[in-house]
Amino acid sequence: MKLILASTSPRRREIFALLGLPFEVIAPEFVETISNHRPIEDEVLDFALKKADSVARHHPDSIVIGSDTLILVDGTKVGKPNGTAEAKKILRTLSGKTHRIFTSVGIIDTSGEPSLSIVEQVSVRMRHYSEREIERYLSRNESLDKAGAYSLQGEGRALIDSIDGDYLAAVGLPLKPIAGYLTSRGIAVPLSIEKLYSDRAFLNWQSFDI
Repeated sequence: MKLILASTSPRRREIFALLGLPFEVIAPEFVETISNHRPIEDEVLDFALKKADSVARHHPDSIVIGSDTLILVDGTKVGKPNGTAEAKKILRTLSGKTHRIFTSVGIIDTSGEPSLSIVEQVSVRMRHYSEREIERYLSRNESLDKAGAYSLQGEGRALIDSIDGDYLAAVGLPLKPIAGYLTSRGIAVPLSIEKLYSDRAFLNWQSFDI
């Protein structure tokens, strides 16, 4: 069985590579459209599964992993900004507040074996930052391909006061449930997930190298 990551995200590719398993990366044929009426847990999971399905239907004998991330602040869903002006608006909204990150994993096993559908939640508190800090951060060009318009593992970490939850889920791909699923399918994962999480914390995830 081939392992395929259905993603265009360099961050998800780097995180998945930590498992030490051979895999392919294929861009999903799916465009997310955020709705106003569906619960965020349902929507983010639907996005992950549709990404995985768009790849799985063309690649038999594969285990396909899809993932998606949305943010909830003041009861409003937030995805990737459509340009710098929207990124600035999002960062203004997040300043001094706690928001929740919802990251989903949808795994499809094309052999017909049981699949996996989960949503992880992480709470992030942002510090109060100034308009000047927002402008300076936007000039770093980290915002436009990130849900919430900031990068946890980049210079956006300077905007964060605290994180409660799985850091890798907040970045975009929780490894624990993925490794558990693959192990249940008889795939030996070389990496010790427990050791990885015990050795690393938010402030020393400067990169995904181990």
